[in-house]
Amino acid sequence: MENNIEKNANKVGNFLVRAFHYLALFAIGSAIVWSAFFTFIELLEKTSASIEDILLLFIYLELGAIVGIYFKTDHMPVRFLIYVGITALTRMLLEYLNEWHSSPTDQIHYEILIICGGIVMLAIGILILRYASHNYPSKTENN
Repeated sequence: MENNIEKNANKVGNFLVRAFHYLALFAIGSAIVWSAFFTFIELLEKTSASIEDILLLFIYLELGAIVGIYFKTDHMPVRFLIYVGITALTRMLLEYLNEWHSSPTDQIHYEILIICGGIVMLAIGILILRYASHNYPSKTENN
């Protein structure tokens, strides 16, 4: 009797967790599609798209891919999150470079160096993750 109650409670709990999981994924995916759609509409109103605008669309694409992969596999692809970070930092770097070129000074812009360092660190992180996942696969990948 007690074992039966525990099994039923586990079934209900697992169902609720899974339902919340899917609901949250649909909400996040919908927010990404909604944001990307309105960004694209804003781009259509401009005479031309800047590289920052295009990179923003790539960020939305990468976030959508993360949601899709997570939906299908129940695994969060950490590398894709790092790709989003690199794309976001590249977009920020381009904004700083445009600002720097529009008002050139002899002053050193440390923001640009910091952003470049962040991009390099994230790229090294991806290399480490790729090396580790290739040479030390998890037990679930072997099954």
